[in-house]
Amino acid sequence: MIVQEKLKAIPIILGSKSPRRKELLKSMDIDFTVEVRETDESFDENLSPEEVVQHIAEAKLAAFHEPSFHDKLIICADTIVVDHLSSVIGKPKDADEAVEVIAGLSGKEHQVFTAVAMAYQGETRSFVEETKVWFNELDTEEISYYVDRYQPMDKAGSYGIQEWIGRIGIERIEGSYENVIGLPTARLQKELKEMFAV
Repeated sequence: MIVQEKLKAIPIILGSKSPRRKELLKSMDIDFTVEVRETDESFDENLSPEEVVQHIAEAKLAAFHEPSFHDKLIICADTIVVDHLSSVIGKPKDADEAVEVIAGLSGKEHQVFTAVAMAYQGETRSFVEETKVWFNELDTEEISYYVDRYQPMDKAGSYGIQEWIGRIGIERIEGSYENVIGLPTARLQKELKEMFAV
């Protein structure tokens, strides 16, 4: 039996409003509903990037604490981008900041961390996946074109690798492509198999 068959009998909730995560989880042949809880995403500045992203994913999961969720599989996630100076880059506040962020990533390597936190019948587990991304040198016209046309204000790091900028601007990646989009599907499959002893 594959884990997808076992999960058919379990109500599953994706605790994320990200359309990319929704698409990725659906592409794994997993049926689920979406429910988002407001979460405090602040973090201790002394934490490492891995600890930051795991802390936020676990905070999102903790919001589903009522007994009514005990027999449901809850899946929450968070993604952060870390530049070559080890600074955590969140979502841009406006187009100007998005342009500035992408200009800072241009021609350099950065890291993308996605943490996933899950709970089912009292068992919780979380993990962090890392992908390294190398951008080509992008000129100001290319960056402005992307930000104006794609409005990446809802994306950590100010870009979506699955969009135009990923087609023309990414030199190479090391690790999971889906992780950069927002959900490391192969790792999630592995963790679900372990969680449900399949």
